[in-house]
Amino acid sequence: MDSIELRIKKAIIDRLFLEISPEEIDSDAPLFKEGLGLDSIDALEVIIALTKEFGVTMTDEDMPALQSVNTIKQFLLSRVPELTTGGN
Repeated sequence: MDSIELRIKKAIIDRLFLEISPEEIDSDAPLFKEGLGLDSIDALEVIIALTKEFGVTMTDEDMPALQSVNTIKQFLLSRVPELTTGGN
Protein backbone atom coordinates (compact mmCIF):
# COMPACT_ATOMS: atom_id res chain seq x y z
CA MET A 1 0.00 0.00 0.00
CA ASP A 2 1.48 3.35 -0.98
CA SER A 3 1.44 6.47 1.17
CA ILE A 4 -1.48 8.11 -0.68
CA GLU A 5 -3.68 5.05 -0.21
CA LEU A 6 -2.70 4.88 3.45
CA ARG A 7 -3.55 8.56 3.95
CA ILE A 8 -6.94 8.09 2.27
CA LYS A 9 -7.74 5.05 4.39
CA LYS A 10 -6.65 6.73 7.62
CA ALA A 11 -8.70 9.84 6.78
CA ILE A 12 -11.80 7.71 6.20
CA ILE A 13 -11.26 5.63 9.34
CA ASP A 14 -10.63 8.68 11.52
CA ARG A 15 -13.53 10.75 10.18
CA LEU A 16 -16.04 7.89 10.41
CA PHE A 17 -14.68 6.52 13.71
CA LEU A 18 -14.32 3.06 12.17
CA GLU A 19 -12.80 0.38 14.34
CA ILE A 20 -10.67 -1.22 11.64
CA SER A 21 -7.10 -0.85 10.44
CA PRO A 22 -6.14 0.58 7.05
CA GLU A 23 -4.97 -2.89 5.99
CA GLU A 24 -8.53 -4.17 6.36
CA ILE A 25 -9.79 -1.88 3.60
CA ASP A 26 -9.38 -3.36 0.12
CA SER A 27 -8.34 -0.48 -2.14
CA ASP A 28 -10.48 -1.86 -4.99
CA ALA A 29 -13.55 -2.72 -2.90
CA PRO A 30 -16.62 -0.48 -3.10
CA LEU A 31 -16.96 1.94 -0.21
CA PHE A 32 -20.76 2.08 -0.42
CA LYS A 33 -23.36 -0.66 -0.04
CA GLU A 34 -21.18 -3.78 -0.23
CA GLY A 35 -17.57 -3.30 0.77
CA LEU A 36 -17.43 -0.93 3.74
CA GLY A 37 -21.19 -0.41 3.62
CA LEU A 38 -21.08 3.36 3.77
CA ASP A 39 -24.19 5.48 3.11
CA SER A 40 -24.91 8.98 1.78
CA ILE A 41 -24.22 10.65 5.13
CA ASP A 42 -20.88 8.86 5.24
CA ALA A 43 -20.16 10.22 1.74
CA LEU A 44 -20.36 13.75 3.09
CA GLU A 45 -17.99 12.83 5.91
CA VAL A 46 -15.55 11.26 3.43
CA ILE A 47 -15.59 14.47 1.39
CA ILE A 48 -14.84 16.48 4.54
CA ALA A 49 -12.01 14.09 5.40
CA LEU A 50 -10.49 14.42 1.91
CA THR A 51 -10.79 18.20 2.04
CA LYS A 52 -9.01 18.33 5.39
CA GLU A 53 -6.30 15.81 4.49
CA PHE A 54 -5.58 16.85 0.90
CA GLY A 55 -7.04 20.35 0.52
CA VAL A 56 -9.21 19.29 -2.40
CA THR A 57 -12.82 20.27 -3.00
CA MET A 58 -15.36 18.06 -4.71
CA THR A 59 -18.43 18.91 -6.76
CA ASP A 60 -21.44 16.75 -7.60
CA GLU A 61 -19.69 15.76 -10.83
CA ASP A 62 -16.79 14.34 -8.78
CA MET A 63 -18.95 11.92 -6.75
CA PRO A 64 -18.10 8.87 -8.92
CA ALA A 65 -14.56 9.21 -7.53
CA LEU A 66 -15.85 7.97 -4.18
CA GLN A 67 -16.39 4.41 -5.46
CA SER A 68 -13.24 2.98 -3.87
CA VAL A 69 -9.93 4.00 -2.34
CA ASN A 70 -8.29 3.55 -5.76
CA THR A 71 -10.82 5.81 -7.52
CA ILE A 72 -10.29 8.42 -4.81
CA LYS A 73 -6.54 8.11 -5.30
CA GLN A 74 -6.86 8.64 -9.07
CA PHE A 75 -9.09 11.66 -8.47
CA LEU A 76 -6.58 13.14 -6.03
CA LEU A 77 -3.64 12.54 -8.37
CA SER A 78 -5.51 14.44 -11.09
CA ARG A 79 -6.35 17.36 -8.79
CA VAL A 80 -3.41 17.71 -6.41
CA PRO A 81 -0.19 18.08 -8.42
CA GLU A 82 2.01 17.85 -5.31
CA LEU A 83 0.98 14.21 -4.86
CA THR A 84 2.52 13.20 -8.19
CA THR A 85 5.73 15.12 -7.54
CA GLY A 86 6.21 13.77 -4.03
CA GLY A 87 5.44 17.09 -2.34
CA ASN A 88 2.87 15.53 -0.02
